Amino acid sequence: MQATAYTYDPETRAGSVLLDDGTPMPFDAAAFDAGGLRLLRPGQRVRIEVEGLEGTPEGRRIVLVTLQTF
Repeated sequence: MQATAYTYDPETRAGSVLLDDGTPMPFDAAAFDAGGLRLLRPGQRVRIEVEGLEGTPEGRRIVLVTLQTF
């Protein structure tokens, strides 16, 4: 799934993304670290992997954040 980086705190390595429908979704340091990234800037396109119940933003969580490559 693709999204746009919205917030990122380099101290905690946590932040949030905006899904393509505009829904914000947070990610934690574990999801950031799993992608092997060193930095993330708001506005960057990212690829995310989520787990949990589809169709309910509250029931899903991001488990991986990586940069979107073409």
